[in-house]
Amino acid sequence: MPEAAALATVCADSGANTPAAAATAATAATAASAAAAAQTFLAFDFGTRRIGVASGNTLLKQGQGRGTLRVAPGSQAHFAEVAKLIAEWLPAALVVGVPFHPDGAEHENTARARRFARQLHGRFRLPVHEVDERYSTTEALASGASDADSASAAIILTQFLNPLPRTAAAAAAAAAAATATATATHAAA
Repeated sequence: MPEAAALATVCADSGANTPAAAATAATAATAASAAAAAQTFLAFDFGTRRIGVASGNTLLKQGQGRGTLRVAPGSQAHFAEVAKLIAEWLPAALVVGVPFHPDGAEHENTARARRFARQLHGRFRLPVHEVDERYSTTEALASGASDADSASAAIILTQFLNPLPRTAAAAAAAAAAATATATATHAAA
């Protein structure tokens, strides 16, 4: 977030010694710090014909669908597309949804998804986390998603991110944003 850091510098260099200017500078600096500390993840809803993709980070803790990759039988071409996504998003780790029967029992797609997770780790040398994806497609379809695979990947990633503790930088950014909002509201009154 270079803009926030630049704003903090401009406010500090302008000689503006008002509380509002100080709050703006502090908020900008905190936001820049929080953005730098946020970790990005890519998630995959693996299927034998399609792979849903989502991205998200530890700051927002929300998966965002990024489309669906087509899988050609017997082809490894989808890994080239995954490589492009990794180069674009620079994730700290990857997340793969692993399907189970409603009672928790494994089935053949469980093994396929786990194999895909191992292949991702082997090819890209990134940590790969597995998430129980039961009902993610049902939830995506119930929400009216036009791309159920991508929406399922977003649900999987959100499930993964929500239990993660908020980083100190993210908590500080949220607190600074609340303070800035309160300051702006008070100044406007």
